[in-house]
Amino acid sequence: MEKNKFELNIEIEEEGWQKALPSLQELSEKIVDTVLSYVKEHEDIDFLKTDKPICINLALSNDENIHHLNAEFRHMDKPTNVLSFANIDDEHFEEEIKTAPQIELGDIMIALETMQREAQEKGISLHDHYCHLFTHGILHLLGFDHMEDDEAEYMESFEIAVLAQMNIANPYEEE
Repeated sequence: MEKNKFELNIEIEEEGWQKALPSLQELSEKIVDTVLSYVKEHEDIDFLKTDKPICINLALSNDENIHHLNAEFRHMDKPTNVLSFANIDDEHFEEEIKTAPQIELGDIMIALETMQREAQEKGISLHDHYCHLFTHGILHLLGFDHMEDDEAEYMESFEIAVLAQMNIANPYEEE
């Protein structure tokens, strides 16, 4: 299969990220490529069939920034592990991708402290939890959701399959 064309823009807002996961750029690019390949193979999304590169913006942040955005956009006054702001939700998305040179999927933000705490609580590596959170965020940018039980089950099946391709255990399996 042809290699996916994508642009991944990473902004590191919290310096602890580089110590926590030293090969962030390479790891993040591997995740994007794995998710896009799997989704293209198993889901019928028209814009993934074009030759246009896919653009994803990733902010590696902290609990303080994520808490603020979570309160502002989701009305939840607490930090969370990952936030996704999907352009596919914009009413003009379909029109914009017809003329744009690339497909801007949107923005993902991950909070370092929450990710670290969750990984420790679950007894998993930061690497594996980061792969899961970033995969989850990318799937949101592609239009997946988990508001209803059937949507959650469907999205989780994609997460599990993508992570398995990276030799990462099912994050939803109970110990």
